[in-house]
Amino acid sequence: MNPKRLHAYITNDPFYMENGYTLYLREGGPSWIIDPGLPEQAKQIIAHVRQKGLVPQAVVLTHAHADHIGGLDEVREALGKMPVYVAQEEWRALSDPMQNLSGYFGAGLRAAVNDPLDLPEGDTIELDGTGWKILDTSGHSPGGRTFYCAELDVAVVGDALFAGSIGRYDFPTSDGPRLIRNIKEKLLTLPGHTRVLSGHGPETTIERERRTNPYVGEV
Repeated sequence: MNPKRLHAYITNDPFYMENGYTLYLREGGPSWIIDPGLPEQAKQIIAHVRQKGLVPQAVVLTHAHADHIGGLDEVREALGKMPVYVAQEEWRALSDPMQNLSGYFGAGLRAAVNDPLDLPEGDTIELDGTGWKILDTSGHSPGGRTFYCAELDVAVVGDALFAGSIGRYDFPTSDGPRLIRNIKEKLLTLPGHTRVLSGHGPETTIERERRTNPYVGEV
C-alpha cells in the first residue's frame, strides 16, 4: 500500500464551473496551485494554504484560458511571487485577452507574469518527492498539458478530458482532431485505475472514460 496520500483542495467557480486545485501530500509541506481560477477562488486558495501551513512551490497551469488564470495575480501577491509553469505555446495568452478568451467578453484579462517557465512534453516536475510527468494534451488550447503521477495514480488533465465529455475545440486556437488524438494516445493509454482530475466537473477514472466516454471511449 502506498503510504503517500495526495490531498487535493478544490475550489469551484459557480459561473464557469472551473476547478482550481491546491495539491499537497502533508499539512505544512510543499504545495502546487494548479489553475487557480477566478479571484473569488483565489481568496479560498489563499485561506486554505495559510490554514494548513502549506509552502507553495509554484503555480502550475494546464493552460491559460481566462477561467483558469483569473486569480493568478491575487494568489502570487498574497503568497509570494512563486514561479508560474505553463507550456510555451500558452505564454502569449497570459497577457493577450483574445488568446485567453477574456477579450470576447470584454474583460481584458492580463496576468502579471513576465517570466513563465515552460512545460516540455516528457519532462518531469517534482512535488514533495513525487514525480509528475508532463503530457501534451493540447487541442482545446495550443499548449494544453496533463500532469501524471504514476506513484499516486492520478492525472490532472485540465480541459482535455472530462467525465463523459472532452474539452471544447471551437475556439480560434483549438484543434479538434489533435485533441482527440492526444486523449486517445496520451490519456486513455494510462492505467485504468488512474484518477482523473479535470478542469471542470467531477473526478473520474481512465477506465470509466475508456469504457463510456461517447467522444473518445469504446461506446
